[in-house]
Amino acid sequence: MSKINVTVNGRPVAVDAGSTILDAANKAQVRIPTLCHIEGLEPTGSCRVCSVEVEGRKTLVPSCAEPATDGMKIRTNTPRVLLARKQMIQLMLANHPDDCLYCMRAGDCDLQQMAEDAGIRERAWRRGEHRSHPVDRSSPSVVRDPEKCILCGKCVRVCDEVQGVAAIDHAGRGFDSFVLPAFDDELASTTCVNCGQCVAICPTGALVERSDLSRVWRYLADDALVTVVQTAPAVRAALAHVYGMSGGDAEARMVTALREMGFAQVFDTQYAADLTIMEEGTELLHRIQEGGPLPLITSCSPGWIKFAEHFYPDSLENLSTCKSPQQMLGAMVKNYWAEQMDVPAENIRVVAVMPCTAKKFEAERPEMETEGGRDVDAVITTRELIRAFGEMSMDFEVLEPGEFDRFLGASSGAGAIFGATGGVAEAALRTVFYLLTGENPGPEDFEAVRGLEGVKEIELTLPDGAVVRGAVIHGLGNARRVMDRVASGETDYAFIEIMACPGGCVGGGGQPYGADLQRTAELAGELYEIDEKRVLRFSHENPEIQKAYEDYLESPLSDRSHALLHTQYRGRSQFSAEDEASE
Repeated sequence: MSKINVTVNGRPVAVDAGSTILDAANKAQVRIPTLCHIEGLEPTGSCRVCSVEVEGRKTLVPSCAEPATDGMKIRTNTPRVLLARKQMIQLMLANHPDDCLYCMRAGDCDLQQMAEDAGIRERAWRRGEHRSHPVDRSSPSVVRDPEKCILCGKCVRVCDEVQGVAAIDHAGRGFDSFVLPAFDDELASTTCVNCGQCVAICPTGALVERSDLSRVWRYLADDALVTVVQTAPAVRAALAHVYGMSGGDAEARMVTALREMGFAQVFDTQYAADLTIMEEGTELLHRIQEGGPLPLITSCSPGWIKFAEHFYPDSLENLSTCKSPQQMLGAMVKNYWAEQMDVPAENIRVVAVMPCTAKKFEAERPEMETEGGRDVDAVITTRELIRAFGEMSMDFEVLEPGEFDRFLGASSGAGAIFGATGGVAEAALRTVFYLLTGENPGPEDFEAVRGLEGVKEIELTLPDGAVVRGAVIHGLGNARRVMDRVASGETDYAFIEIMACPGGCVGGGGQPYGADLQRTAELAGELYEIDEKRVLRFSHENPEIQKAYEDYLESPLSDRSHALLHTQYRGRSQFSAEDEASE
């Protein structure tokens, strides 16, 4: 690609032809603040906070949307630019609530930081009439506060252009503009899949996760309850990033931190990931060898499941009947563990720490219960866990390393990589290969499914010479494109792994703010490093899994494992809850 030469604040830099001024500034290591810009999507230039001065131009131009041209001279910090930027921020603040001390984004708010950087210390205009709209708390995963919305459009674009859901959009004009679901319905009545990508990208507190922390503290304060916790692999990867340590060190300190919070037992969701592999791998082989709906599509991602229920109800028979690892572990705790420990299931509360806001929705699904009651009682995100550490004034970095409780706590490296796109497929294929041949593959034999390409393909040659093809997908926009091909019969896949969030669970909507593809790749790398350092790297070799089948579950796909670890899903309307009720 041809290059052009530009100057940014006196720094010469060569960039690819077609680059924007913002691209050039980034290449020159000059920071330009942005609010509406999303890397990888076509720019809109709607917020104008990124405006800069170009020599020879009379007006300021939005750097995110303006193409750079050869010889262009750009200034990002002239008095004119700084004044314009300050006025744009002041206009946003003029119609923004003043409850920063009580906002969930306090101290971690892009608008707040931008006002700080701009040196805004007083209100520019007398407080007048404000837009008014009630807070929407209908969703089990996401809380909407339209009054805090600055109309940057990021949530709308991610929901539509990345995830292909389009549950929200701009509504109204001028002063009465809001971002809302169609007909101003409650979010819970829409096609929202609870993935939380809108929450992750919102620059203010207009979209936040519904917090279950207060419920967790109540459980822990009740001496009549036995409150246990489980943690997903992507959580420890995020903590490693936040606290600047390896994934293994973060994992060990996380266990200690959870014990200090007061949990009676600290279990590892990776154990249930190994359990999922035993069930789902056997299910795949059964469908291939005995006949059944193909492709078999993974069911670990609750955002993907709800997306399929709304948009691909005719393909629900292709979904694995396995519950997700979160729900499997909850069911095992309230049945197997409760029986072994002689603890009444009704006295047990299971808390899950997840990178995912959709896990809150999943825990409340009516299908997710057994004779022991609800599989999972409360779900908190990685962000909520970090807030809990803050409430306890906990210095995470100086904690002594701890270990998971071995009963429902032992896991393989295959369980660790579940948190990255391709991890479920790779873990399953390791065990499927063993079930077919009686030998373990090389742990790196299925690395073709790794990486952040939106759709990846892999082939597995069976002992009889037959070739089984599969696909790995992350991001629901990518899933829609592949599922359209599946629905039309254009593919010959035997299995498909789909994760709702870009990058998989490591890029979940409940992870620390500020995610991008580079950080997502780094978090996935932490999980692969955990896998590489594990002595045990295959789910079928986990001794705790073997013991569970010997003592309780009998065998994969047995009647007992089906009762505890499997479920079914249902089609939903693409419109609203009222439509569903009328069907």
